[in-house]
Amino acid sequence: MTVLRSPSELLAFIAGGLDDTALGVVVGSPAVVVDLSEPFETQDLLRISSLLSTMPVVLIGISDGGPIDGSAIVGLDVALCSGDDASAPWVSCGNSLDKTLSELISAIEASPDASVALGQLLRVGERSSASEAVIAESWVYSLLQGGDTHSRWLDARSTRTARPRPDSSVVLVERNDNVLSITLDRPEVHNAYGTRMRDELVEAFRLVGADPTIVNVVLRGTGPSFCSGGDLDEFGTAPAPVMAHSIRTSRNAGIALAAIADRVEVVIHGSCVGAGVELPAFAARVIAHSETSFLLPEIAMGLVPGAGGTSSIPRRIGRHRTAYFGLSGRPISADTAMSWGLIDAIDNSRFEVAEVAR
Repeated sequence: MTVLRSPSELLAFIAGGLDDTALGVVVGSPAVVVDLSEPFETQDLLRISSLLSTMPVVLIGISDGGPIDGSAIVGLDVALCSGDDASAPWVSCGNSLDKTLSELISAIEASPDASVALGQLLRVGERSSASEAVIAESWVYSLLQGGDTHSRWLDARSTRTARPRPDSSVVLVERNDNVLSITLDRPEVHNAYGTRMRDELVEAFRLVGADPTIVNVVLRGTGPSFCSGGDLDEFGTAPAPVMAHSIRTSRNAGIALAAIADRVEVVIHGSCVGAGVELPAFAARVIAHSETSFLLPEIAMGLVPGAGGTSSIPRRIGRHRTAYFGLSGRPISADTAMSWGLIDAIDNSRFEVAEVAR
């Protein structure tokens, strides 16, 4: 049971002595909520953030009086407030603060190991380079693949009939003068991101890195969606975690894209899930159709984002909103993505009618 405490109450609780019977994933209480609705001492919140920064918890701050300014807020993992249009790091909940908090806590408690891991990754990534953050993400992702929550998720899908693996290229590459077009081309599965697509994207991005005469790169997807995320038929088929980490970091599309990001524009539409959010966030410019939706579903699978999202997304929208986005498992609209900075423009004129057909 998660208990709401004021900063002074929580600090007094912490001062009483913390061990593995007090807080954390070990005892099933990975979410710690501090109520900032009433005036509080800044030093209390700073002290709380410092003391809990290495604990296996997600620290959530709430304010039903709207957003609060102050440097102490940045020590939180998630900041929720009532009202609309709050600036970062706050997530505006309108009149549904209690409901949003309850749903967030439920999602965290349903997948505590992955939730805590996401919070810790984002804290570390804030002090790391883009590529260093991706490597840390890969280690954590590999570790969680052996966790109980992911195993249960895999078991629930064990009766699913796998689709045939693609036997032809799933990434189209075309050059026109100094512009290279890269197109995801598995429309029948909404451009699901599998190992073949990953490897072909890495090859294309490395080609750009080796050729300075390519001035602009445009990345997009065919069919009803830009990318529906990881190919679910490939989950559970990876080699042992250490080998999987080695493969993931040596053939990493996020790292390869980050190296050429200043030349890349991504044009997205439809469902952008998992890798379909994570990879575009590395690019210098992202343009979306107005009906695009964005989702990070990995926490419910017992995992963290695995295509570089804990590196790319916080560099666009900040660590706190990234944590909420990933932990909640709730989609966000193009308008919200635009207001947060996840995308740079909404422009329906960039899309053919058939390209966004449902």
